[in-house]
Amino acid sequence: MICALGAALCYGTASVLQAIAARAATRPGSGAGVDPALLLRAVRQWRYVAGLALDGLGFVLQIVALRALPIYAVGAALAASLAVTAVVAARLLAVRLSSTEWAAVAVVCAGLGMLGLASGKEGDLAGPDWLPWAVPAAALGVLVLGAAGGRLPTRGRSLALGLGAGFGFGVVEVAVRLVDDVSPGALVRNPAAYGLLLGGAAAFLLLTSALQKGSVTTATAGMVLGETVGPALVGVVWLGDGTRAGLGWLAVTGFVVAVAGSLALARFGEAPEPEPEPEPDRS
Repeated sequence: MICALGAALCYGTASVLQAIAARAATRPGSGAGVDPALLLRAVRQWRYVAGLALDGLGFVLQIVALRALPIYAVGAALAASLAVTAVVAARLLAVRLSSTEWAAVAVVCAGLGMLGLASGKEGDLAGPDWLPWAVPAAALGVLVLGAAGGRLPTRGRSLALGLGAGFGFGVVEVAVRLVDDVSPGALVRNPAAYGLLLGGAAAFLLLTSALQKGSVTTATAGMVLGETVGPALVGVVWLGDGTRAGLGWLAVTGFVVAVAGSLALARFGEAPEPEPEPEPDRS
């Protein structure tokens, strides 16, 4: 759980940096859909590069966590990165959190505490034979969802891009569990490895586009749902994820509480834009 929380810390801090960079990289008059060139412009911003470095560290910690914990526990911990983002924004960007938002941070921590007490070890099942092939197929579906969602009206577009990004990150979570042998030959033969790369790339593209414009609060809420619920079900149904004896109810409660608290903090998926400096008084 320590690695999962470390990943949440990295991802939560990175989201503040990347949101600022994505907005700075937006060109006036750019279209409303997914803009692949946005990534090329964003990587010229030092904040985005720093965010990517934190994302890389977070991903390493996420892999370690997925090798020791059920997917549902890791997914809920990663959703808690919004609580980290809220605290970072409050400290570094002088964003004032309301009492309700501080309560939501406490709710997230309580949910994660319940999960930590109830979670068992990762499942030891390989899953059905078709599951590794379903991973790259799901990643391609994320790209299709993003392409279609980018053409929707503002509210629907934000939700579609957020869900798509969440599904992409969820594909990565499942793929990590399905890649046991990391030797070059085994990776080439394992379709889940291709799904991991494609799902991660699609998720970053859709998330960056969601941060660019539209309701990022809606997009972030969709992302939280997409990256937690589906992978958790895959882990429980096909990969053998379970809980400690007699504590299944506590794990379910903790999962719901942590995700609900994260959704309450969804507006922190986007760093606030700096207020314009007042013009000097020339009178």
